[in-house]
Amino acid sequence: MLSPILGNVAVGCKTSHFKNPPGPWRLPIIGNLLTIMHDPHLALTSLKQKYGNVMQIHIGTVPVVVLSGFETIYQALVVQGDDFKARPDFYSFRFIGNGKSLTFGKDCGDVWYERKRMAQRALKSFSTSSNPMSLSSCYLETYVTREAELLIDKFIDLMKTAGHFDPYRYIMLSVTNVICAVCFGRTYDYNDKELTELLELNSEFGKNLIFRFTKFIQLIIHDHNQNHEMGNIRDITDKLIAECRMRSQSEYKHKALSNDDITSIVLDIFGAGFDTVSKALSWSLMYLVSNPTIQQKIHAELDAVVGQNRLPKFSDRAQLPYMNAFILEMLRHSSFVPFTIPHSTTRDTNLYGFDIPKGRCVFINQWQVNHDPDLWRDPFIFRPERFITTCGKIDRNLSDKVILFGMGQRKCIGETIGRLEIFLFLAILLQKLEFSVSADVTVDMTPIYGLTMKHRRCDHFKVCARV
Repeated sequence: MLSPILGNVAVGCKTSHFKNPPGPWRLPIIGNLLTIMHDPHLALTSLKQKYGNVMQIHIGTVPVVVLSGFETIYQALVVQGDDFKARPDFYSFRFIGNGKSLTFGKDCGDVWYERKRMAQRALKSFSTSSNPMSLSSCYLETYVTREAELLIDKFIDLMKTAGHFDPYRYIMLSVTNVICAVCFGRTYDYNDKELTELLELNSEFGKNLIFRFTKFIQLIIHDHNQNHEMGNIRDITDKLIAECRMRSQSEYKHKALSNDDITSIVLDIFGAGFDTVSKALSWSLMYLVSNPTIQQKIHAELDAVVGQNRLPKFSDRAQLPYMNAFILEMLRHSSFVPFTIPHSTTRDTNLYGFDIPKGRCVFINQWQVNHDPDLWRDPFIFRPERFITTCGKIDRNLSDKVILFGMGQRKCIGETIGRLEIFLFLAILLQKLEFSVSADVTVDMTPIYGLTMKHRRCDHFKVCARV
């Protein structure tokens, strides 16, 4: 997350007599850039050992507060959430949703809150609400089940034609189809040029990516506006258009959404439901082939609870503690979102005796929390059993300590559907398939730092059908 952000901090701040958080000595002009430039999550975790959970570094000449430790982050983002709910006014953030992004935008007032509530209502309507046209419990379950079955067929076909494959591209296509169905009411074939070009944008970063992706969304919204029928709500975009039109004809017309607002909200929802889920599934497969005994335990649990005569459902989730423990351990151990999107203070505040002025940029080190030896025994060992109590249930006190989606008022709006997607995709895949790699291959789990941390691609995956 920090790599593209480091270049955004470009203004200084005046000296104060506040009790500033402690931090490392800095070089003139560049500050602590050399220290944190490579693997900043590791560098800042190391600095935390000396300077504590509330410390201050300098990016160039600009001070940045870095928060570590679960209790410290909870205190800031939840207990004192109103003080830490803003975003810094980074140059690159202004291009996302024309500066109106719920996720990246600096606004955190009443208008932002109302738009966030609209997005959450739309998400609920076309994700976890019941689907009258399907035997599935909700729209999201329908979409994930369909895509998971297609993904299984694709993996089996690849085994027949090539004998091995790289699952990453096909996972991305399947996850994208789920969020496209939720947002736009459409899905794409694996060879569809439009979808392929859309996914290729994800490998880019910067203004060009944002511009091209926004244009893609705007065309779909224009099409929805042209064909929209009141009472016929097909997807999230229709839901937002309908709410906009109803508000424009009521006493709340001053709160009506423009097309730019709708574009911004759909961009946020699409982003929240795509990258995190695809990375989670990809990391999951890497852990499964690296830990075949764990995969066997998941298979046994699925066989005992679900069997082979029906597909897993969301309602099975509570009866599959080992599956849930595996997902929690994957999120914790990989910590593939090492930092939240940076926060900013809305006013002068004090955190554990340290004064933090209004407008101060704040980094949240999620990776440190997920590898904190004070929270986790053997934090660098992959062990799903850590989350299971002696009664065979998930330890909720411990599972709540895993941070990947942020906390408080700026927590990822797609967390609920993201967790559901990850569970159901994996449950269906593992009910039907056993994953492995070629006998002479050792998968490389070394994370590659970025906005979200990737692993090195592996094209030696194999599957066999479970009967």
